[in-house]
Amino acid sequence: MRRIILITATTALAAACAPVEADEDFVSDGPPVKVLGEAESCISLSALRQSKVRDDRTIDFEMAGGKTYRNTLPNRCPRLGFEEGFSYSTSLNRLCNTDIIYVLENFGGQIRQGAGCGLGKFVPVEYVEGDEE
Repeated sequence: MRRIILITATTALAAACAPVEADEDFVSDGPPVKVLGEAESCISLSALRQSKVRDDRTIDFEMAGGKTYRNTLPNRCPRLGFEEGFSYSTSLNRLCNTDIIYVLENFGGQIRQGAGCGLGKFVPVEYVEGDEE
């Protein structure tokens, strides 16, 4: 019996660590946007006003001065769209596409760190008129 439990636990752990394949045909659940320029590797944390999780792969970062960056993660981040919250840790005053975010999961009133997921590049966008949430 012990051997089966260990094998099952090991298999589950390996599956949890396996990368989630990128979906080439991904379409965001976020409101439609118009791209305003070239993607950037980093954004300034001191200018960040709020973030809006749109789904398991899309986060809009709203900045001081009204600028918005859409970050489409290279892979699906499990539970991100459901929980709509994440954390990150950086020693710089920037959040970059090389950083990892962690889904904040609410289990019975307790917040715990969930899946860790890599960010994509930050694309400057504006919401298509009438579709901003």
